[in-house]
Amino acid sequence: MTLPASEPSLIPANGLLDLPGLWAMFRRRFRLFCATAITVLALVTIITFQQTPRYTAEARVVLNKSETRALDVSAIISGVSPDAAVVDTEVQLIMSQSMAAQVAEKLNLYAVPEFNPYIRERRGLAALFAPAQLDRDEDVNERIIREQTHALVAQAVEAERAGITYAIAIRATSRDPELAAQIANAYADQYILDQLNQKFETYTLVQDSLFDAVENTRKNLRVAEDAVERYKVENGLLSAEGSLLSEQQIADLQAEMIIQDADLAEKQAKLTTVNRRLSLGAGADAISDVLASPVISTLRSKQADLARRRADLETRYGPKHPLMDNLQSEEADIERQIQEEMDRIVSRLQNDVDVARQRVRSLRTSINELREGLSTDNQALVRLRELEREVEVSRRGYEQLLERSQQVRLFENLAEADARVADQATLPRAPSFPNKKLNILLGLVLGSALGGLVIVIAEVFDTGLRTADDVERALNTQMIALVPQLEPAKLTGSIRSPQDYLVEKPLSAYAESYRTLRSALTLQSDDAAKSVIVAVTSAVSGEGKTVSALCLGRIAALSGDRVIVIDCDLRRRALSAMLPWSDEQAPRGLAEVLSGTVPISAAVRKDDRTDLDILPVSEDRSGTGDLFGGGRFAALLDRLREQYDAIILDTAPLTAVADSRMVVDAADRAVFCVRWKSTPVTLAKSARKILGSLKTPLAGTVLTQVDMRAQGGYGYEGSYKYYAQHGKYYFD
Repeated sequence: MTLPASEPSLIPANGLLDLPGLWAMFRRRFRLFCATAITVLALVTIITFQQTPRYTAEARVVLNKSETRALDVSAIISGVSPDAAVVDTEVQLIMSQSMAAQVAEKLNLYAVPEFNPYIRERRGLAALFAPAQLDRDEDVNERIIREQTHALVAQAVEAERAGITYAIAIRATSRDPELAAQIANAYADQYILDQLNQKFETYTLVQDSLFDAVENTRKNLRVAEDAVERYKVENGLLSAEGSLLSEQQIADLQAEMIIQDADLAEKQAKLTTVNRRLSLGAGADAISDVLASPVISTLRSKQADLARRRADLETRYGPKHPLMDNLQSEEADIERQIQEEMDRIVSRLQNDVDVARQRVRSLRTSINELREGLSTDNQALVRLRELEREVEVSRRGYEQLLERSQQVRLFENLAEADARVADQATLPRAPSFPNKKLNILLGLVLGSALGGLVIVIAEVFDTGLRTADDVERALNTQMIALVPQLEPAKLTGSIRSPQDYLVEKPLSAYAESYRTLRSALTLQSDDAAKSVIVAVTSAVSGEGKTVSALCLGRIAALSGDRVIVIDCDLRRRALSAMLPWSDEQAPRGLAEVLSGTVPISAAVRKDDRTDLDILPVSEDRSGTGDLFGGGRFAALLDRLREQYDAIILDTAPLTAVADSRMVVDAADRAVFCVRWKSTPVTLAKSARKILGSLKTPLAGTVLTQVDMRAQGGYGYEGSYKYYAQHGKYYFD
């Protein structure tokens, strides 16, 4: 049975992956794949169900996006700004060893065997991996236990940002679901507490720093103020209004001079008016200052009384009465007194003008003197202004620090953490580890992957030849026949060997494969009328070479050809061992014929099932030297050509015996038998190289003992499909 020359290989000539070929490979290795996958799945399942369940509890804390503060102390204490980097930093803080240590102390996890390996009970293999014995030093032991517990607690807890939110999920895993929830909640609470403690510590540090700064600033302010006062005293710059004393004096004198100038002008005007009226002969009544004088008023009153008395006396006694003389004398005296009073008033006005003028002159002199000393005071004033600015800066710094100190004291009572616990961890209902469904699924995936890998490895290490393409690529020759492997169930009863099966089942696929081989050899013959010598050989023993030679001879004999099969394997005698021997026939064989001790007619045996002639090898191996050299074997073949249509030579393996090369070289055609999936490619190539060095042309390769059902998995239109599609033509 032949295969098409175009049968596809696993890797086509175009270099692309042959998916149908891969499917065929999977199909033929399906049992191996299933065994591997099921084994891995079973192991994963067993391990999964033997693992100690672990429970995971989750608590969530949320960072405050913005803080509402009663006071603005952002310049003093910075809160947490929940951007991505800060959230990731907070996650790392939660997962730190220090946090694990605080939680371990809070929950006393040192007494829990899960987190303290030194108090666990070790049995079996677990004892091999137990921690080393503790040191005799109790302090060292305590430190080791604590460090180990802290590390295990940190491993049991993970924190991560929940998406792109400001929430942080804290997950704690433990064998005890209640303990897992306690650890998760303890982590969340401890995180909030740490933030508050950190803030209080910061407040304390800031408060202490501010107190020291306030005291130092107060002292510096006092020193600066004292320096200003001393400088004022030393440079005569004291002033209640805060300006230079000389400037204040000049201002005061200028103000006083303005007043005195006005007073002088007023008095000068009065004096000028009085003098002008007196020069014009005006009486006392025309002068206001005179009228305002109480003395003048008294004298005027007396003068009026005298005028009334004179009028009365004139009426009574007449103008010449002696009393009139006394009255006139009194009037003259009063007039004189009035004149004297007027003179005194004018003199007083003049004196007032002189005094006022002198006062103005004195003020002007003082102002000029003060202005001359003002330039010196201005130089001192520049330095004073610098000192005063320093005092002002110190005062403002002192006031700001004092205000901040008060704010910190107030804000300490209002402090709150930058995060809050959003969700407390609850008691987990189901274990988070092992995830049985996921593990079984992963086991199935892993088993499938390993099954595929095992298939690939099996294919890689399967170096045998399986298809026509394999034969053509490896041996550079065509495959001319494919011989099916007979199942043991078919070799029962009278059919005990494949060669007998061929005779008993001439219409079977097995018989048809040798008809195909015979047809291929017939088609390759140059002269159909000439007898053909065919050498059937192989690389190593056990390839089905002898059975193939016998079956080829029988199928040719059944077809009416005169055929003889010669056993040329002088050492193993595989073909001869298949024949029944009588005592008379035992010493006769090929060696005896070639040595000339026995005629050929006496050595040839007749096949008991067909008309096939067989020239065996006797059991006597004493004369099996160089029988195939010297022309004796060639002469024998020439004689046999005259009697037979076909001469089939069953040779020894090419790589084992050198005689087989001479036997093959004596034939017209060579048939190379390769056992399906069994013959190593390297040995097949070595044998093929030997055949290539001989003059006998290679007719082709025969794949023997082929599992037809498995062979169908090696190609799309391979032998199995061919066999299945045309199975109705065969009668097995």
